[in-house]
Amino acid sequence: MADSAKGRPAAAPGGKALTAEQVVARFNRLRQEQRGLASKAAELELELNEHSLVIETLREVDPTRKCYRMVGGILVERTVKEVLPALEGHKEQISKIIETLNQQLQAKGRELNEFREKHNIRLVGEDEPRQPPKEGAEGAGAKGGSAGVLVS
Repeated sequence: MADSAKGRPAAAPGGKALTAEQVVARFNRLRQEQRGLASKAAELELELNEHSLVIETLREVDPTRKCYRMVGGILVERTVKEVLPALEGHKEQISKIIETLNQQLQAKGRELNEFREKHNIRLVGEDEPRQPPKEGAEGAGAKGGSAGVLVS
């Protein structure tokens, strides 16, 4: 029964069948979205580390001491007691955003894996499927449109 669906092209959300090119394009778009999320999360992790270093340094300084903060490309003179709470609040916001991005990244990874399995997508250089191919049934289907898609 499961093999009978493999003879037909996959159905798109609108009910139309996806061509191999559409499957590859959607897969690449999903991968690009995943990379974008990972890149943004890594960027924010670096910013979080910078905030942590500055906060630790400012905690050891006299609260009335002058310090400078960049606001919208302009350097503004403040005191440590004014800047420190703002930095700590910003650090908390960054942490929450990173947590949200990580959740989105996991969801995108699950979506990508489901899409790969649904459309039998293998990446170039990836090992053969974990299950050895069955003689006859899948061997004949390899020449049809349901053999899967190889993405470089």
